[in-house]
Amino acid sequence: MKRFEGKIALVTGAASGIGKATAARLAEEGALVAGLDVADGAEFRCDVGDEDQVAAAVAAVIAKFDRIDVVANVAGVLRADHTHELKLADWDRILRINLTGTFLVCRAAIPHLLKTKGNIVNTSSTAALGSHPWMAAYAASKGGILSMTRVIAVEYAKQGLRANCVCPGGVATPLHGQFRMPKGADPELLRGAMPPVPYVGPEHAASVIAFLASDDARYINGTEVRADGGALS
Repeated sequence: MKRFEGKIALVTGAASGIGKATAARLAEEGALVAGLDVADGAEFRCDVGDEDQVAAAVAAVIAKFDRIDVVANVAGVLRADHTHELKLADWDRILRINLTGTFLVCRAAIPHLLKTKGNIVNTSSTAALGSHPWMAAYAASKGGILSMTRVIAVEYAKQGLRANCVCPGGVATPLHGQFRMPKGADPELLRGAMPPVPYVGPEHAASVIAFLASDDARYINGTEVRADGGALS
């Protein structure tokens, strides 16, 4: 399939995990991909939590490609803490990158997406929908992304812009590999967040993002799609 032939796609978190898989999937389907990340392996260096860096990166994408048709916000971080031990600095960092970063990229890209009648796919999480212990900051950031996406969808629907979320769970990525239960945590508390099938690779979440970003999903707006192997079913 070449659903993105002639399209320009901006993907954050493009150097690894779901972001890298999304960039590859969109490129495979014909898109020219502008990958943003703080790490090596992305075309544009950008800390999505930094307002000036986001503005500069989006301006650079427009200077190179002259348009943006798709934005896939995938960049994110996580950590696990007992909530009563969660440091404010760690709370602030997670919210800054995950939620504020998604907002900053959306804000910078929306004027360009309105010109192309493009769309946004944000990355939330099953943590926004279920009960994930020790993840207060991460879950709050992903819940905020879900709510913000619905706002954008309604606000700009009549102008031809769509916005949706993918909510992954049970996806094996470097980010997931960093997860460590805090000291003294009860692993039984994770049971409700675990899929009844084996974990899958990031390409499975990327396929959902590609669908939502394509014209196949042109009547889907302001909602989320779980890609969690049935964990929350």
